[in-house]
Amino acid sequence: MAFLVSNSYSQIKIKSLRYYPYGEDTALPVIISGNDNLSGLVIEFDLDSKFVPDLDIVFRFCDRNWKPMNNVFLSNYGQSVSYSIDFSNLPASVLNAVYHYKGVFPDQKGYVSFPYSGKYMFYVTDALDTSIVFASGQFYVVFPEIELNVNLKKESLEDKSYYPLELGRVFNIETKFNLPDKLFPANVSCMEIVENQKIYNPYIVDRSFNTNTRQFYWDGNRAFTFLIRDIKPGNEYRQTDLRDANKFPSGNVKAQFDGIEYPRFDKFGNRDLNGGELLTDFNNDYADYLNVTFSFRPADNFYGDIYLTGAFNNWQILPACQMINNGGLYNKTIELKRGIFDYQYVTADLLNGEIKNQDWVQLEGNFWETENVYNIFIFYQDPDFGGFDRIIAYQKLTSK
Repeated sequence: MAFLVSNSYSQIKIKSLRYYPYGEDTALPVIISGNDNLSGLVIEFDLDSKFVPDLDIVFRFCDRNWKPMNNVFLSNYGQSVSYSIDFSNLPASVLNAVYHYKGVFPDQKGYVSFPYSGKYMFYVTDALDTSIVFASGQFYVVFPEIELNVNLKKESLEDKSYYPLELGRVFNIETKFNLPDKLFPANVSCMEIVENQKIYNPYIVDRSFNTNTRQFYWDGNRAFTFLIRDIKPGNEYRQTDLRDANKFPSGNVKAQFDGIEYPRFDKFGNRDLNGGELLTDFNNDYADYLNVTFSFRPADNFYGDIYLTGAFNNWQILPACQMINNGGLYNKTIELKRGIFDYQYVTADLLNGEIKNQDWVQLEGNFWETENVYNIFIFYQDPDFGGFDRIIAYQKLTSK
């Protein structure tokens, strides 16, 4: 993903921004505390700039909605900024980027720490003016306090007739736990589930209200149950592998060597990276950037506009991701660094500038055999330090 910011003295473009747990390149950015050790968050990106800029990375604690909190107790002053970060030079053969950055946090020097369990944002900023933000990202810090009993069941929807029948395939996820005496039952607020890397489209059960598909139960003592119904498993993601410079020479290339792609409703996909990406090492002479064209021809009876989404845009459905219809062939060209990327095609409607009616299975299929990773978080409204949303439990569940 690329970010561009202009100011009075420079134009800086951050490209291929990635952030992930140390040693798990394709996992959701969750770092976990255990045995007095905190796993690390890796942040790395390429930089296109005429000179080496002076940049900081600023970390902020957030509420459940990813809004940074203006709370002096949670600001972690003195250990919330990585100052004047260092860059490496990219090989001269790499066009459209000059420098590379890679850092692990908390850092060995002790300049950055994450003392609270919850959601965090980081911002790559100008060192002299941190209000100038060149890029940002989201991650979780977890200090597990309770164990979860999680159960996933395959079900078939029976509320109406589905055609094809495959549209009625769903997963139901039930999470149970007992609260320890040191925590107050009234402060347990919600369960949030992130499927694979879809950090912008979580499944949420809030204790304040129940629906047919989002349900909360409390026994009045210390036993809790959260239930999410009707999660469509979808299909394994599509992949483009751009690492072979002979197969995909520099310049303009197609995402698939065969060219045009088609719906996969009746075709189960190959194993994927569960929504992740693997980039060619930045020291590689062939770690360059390509203009990659995705081409898709849908069936005649599909509905909505078609959007391209994947690891390269954090699985967001945005107006800028809409594919262009050229006589029934939909195309979208984006710049990508050589590597492997999971992606898929989604239908949706753009209404008054907002994306509505997202459908993730119409063009891709819906198979119980799909392997998805469900990241399950339990939130607690901690009254300390002026009040904050604390993660008290985390579990990773694989559907297959």
